Amino acid sequence: MAGLLKKILKKDNREEKDKTLGPAEKKAPKESAKLSKKEKVDVYRFIQSAHITEKAGILTEQNKYVFRVYPKANKPEVKKSIESLYGVKVEQVRMVHCAPKKMRLGGKEGFKRGLKKGFKKAIVTLKEGDKIELSPR
Repeated sequence: MAGLLKKILKKDNREEKDKTLGPAEKKAPKESAKLSKKEKVDVYRFIQSAHITEKAGILTEQNKYVFRVYPKANKPEVKKSIESLYGVKVEQVRMVHCAPKKMRLGGKEGFKRGLKKGFKKAIVTLKEGDKIELSPR
């Protein structure tokens, strides 16, 4: 019973405060360049990470950047993701499937054979003047 009275009294206090303050002025929301939480999730649905290798480093001089992408990602989705995540203009996207490689683990008792997991990568060419700052993990 006491809890019910507290709720009723709280409502009365809120109504009194609203009357004393008068009409509230609404401020226009600021437009920000940052992505919302939902948009970030959508972006990372296609891009796994930057693919940092010696060859990828050489390609950055030609304004091309390499990213690992999920197997079901396609060119338009990758293009939208890169443009929204880094705020650059993408001219071209090329996709490459890297096949799984055979590997062998050895010891005294024998060898274990298996496969190294394959992956898909995207080579993204940016418009002249645009740059992306990538750093290794």
